Amino acid sequence: MEADRDNQAPEKQPTLEQPGPPGEGKDIESLGKACDDLRAANADLKRSCDDLNERYLRLAADFDNFRKRTARQNEEIREYALEKFAAELLDVVDNFERARKSDDASLREGLESIQKQFSGILEKHGIEPLSCLHAAFNPEEHEAVACIPSEHPEGTVVEEFIPGYRMHDRIIRHAKVAVSKGNNE
Repeated sequence: MEADRDNQAPEKQPTLEQPGPPGEGKDIESLGKACDDLRAANADLKRSCDDLNERYLRLAADFDNFRKRTARQNEEIREYALEKFAAELLDVVDNFERARKSDDASLREGLESIQKQFSGILEKHGIEPLSCLHAAFNPEEHEAVACIPSEHPEGTVVEEFIPGYRMHDRIIRHAKVAVSKGNNE
């Protein structure tokens, strides 16, 4: 069989010069132009892709820098958040030192002045004591350390051992209290 194929007359083997269907030459030219158009479009898409990739890399680097800068700023804010508060407390420390060096007659007056100054600083920063005496026990504000019999209704705070404090809307220290367990005789 292979020998038959090789022995075929050259006029019967297909060649490019042989005429084909009518209009075939125009199709080859239009295919060539279409290929050129596709190559140009492909090159444009590659450039566009490269441009977008470069923009993405720049944006990713900018975001990483932003994240690092924000982390540094947050750390600095945390580190120095109490700076003004601490500076105001140093005035109280100075007044305690002066009161310690004073004579006994003015000591009580000095300590009362310091207590007022200290309370004013706390109030200025949104820290206020909880009022809990004779109030209903609230586990969000109070920590019961004792239950004692009293004439007050059961569950009422009858004694405050250590005051609790709130900063704005958050409890920063629970009050340690004694709670009434009613009048059990």
